[in-house]
Amino acid sequence: MPKFNKITWMDTRDYLFIILGLALYAFGFTALILPQKVVMGGMAGLGSVVYFATQRMTEAGHFPFAIPVGITMYAVNFILLAMAVRIVDRTFVIRTLFGMTVLSVLIYFFQPVFSTMNILPDDHTLSLILGAAIMGIGIGTVFIHNGSSGGTDIVAAMVSKRSNATIGRTMMVCDFFIVGSAYFVLGYSIGEIVYGMLVTVMTGYMCDLIINSNRQAVQFTIFSPKWEEIATAINNDANRGCTVLNGMGWYSKQEVKMLLVMCRKIESVTIYRIVKSIDNDALITQANVNGVYGKGFDTLKLKMKSPSQQTNKS
Repeated sequence: MPKFNKITWMDTRDYLFIILGLALYAFGFTALILPQKVVMGGMAGLGSVVYFATQRMTEAGHFPFAIPVGITMYAVNFILLAMAVRIVDRTFVIRTLFGMTVLSVLIYFFQPVFSTMNILPDDHTLSLILGAAIMGIGIGTVFIHNGSSGGTDIVAAMVSKRSNATIGRTMMVCDFFIVGSAYFVLGYSIGEIVYGMLVTVMTGYMCDLIINSNRQAVQFTIFSPKWEEIATAINNDANRGCTVLNGMGWYSKQEVKMLLVMCRKIESVTIYRIVKSIDNDALITQANVNGVYGKGFDTLKLKMKSPSQQTNKS
């Protein structure tokens, strides 16, 4: 496959998975979180505050209609992105614009569908747990395909460019203020605020699980006098490379050969079987590693600076 076609297919696949992840997020939010009247973090939470507040005003005759969550999300995201366009890189702007548009449209159309269709009407806690799990899976899928849903991601990106504050801490502070605003704007009780924080934390936790499981790999260190046979078998049967390292056993004062092998976690059983079938007395250590990039593993997707930009900076 030509290089251009390969890059185009990778980009197309990324956008398809981003849409799928955003659809899961929109479904979890509109079908399971919003009907329970819980305010979570992020732009979805801010949109919920505006929606519930204008809904009350509409019922009291002080406002013409309740503002849908999707409209608030898009309006605030657009303002934030306009502020960040000169600070963050072009790829981030494009993917964020795409993500926030798709998510806002999906939530806008899903909200009236599920507003009269309470999936778990009799179980408040289960509805929140299930909704947070689905949203976390969705947003995790978006992140591992280099997407962005906007919102506090934009704020965090701007802050990280101008200060030493971490992205995670910035997002946590923003989410805390959004959830806390329900106490002052909507008069929510402390218990309802705690529910909102729990949904936010669980969504983030599920997101991390999806991201880490996608990149999870293991590293083996193998000691055996039959290292040549083991290395050949791993190359041929497991289709994984081996690195031979020189060492010395301090007790025996003899030189030994060590094999260093990296593979996906799901392939670890295959490595154990190969080693034990050749040398049952082999010494094996296994360590979990995250973010293994290169041939046979994940592709490191970074936007590199051009030589001219590096020269100008220096």
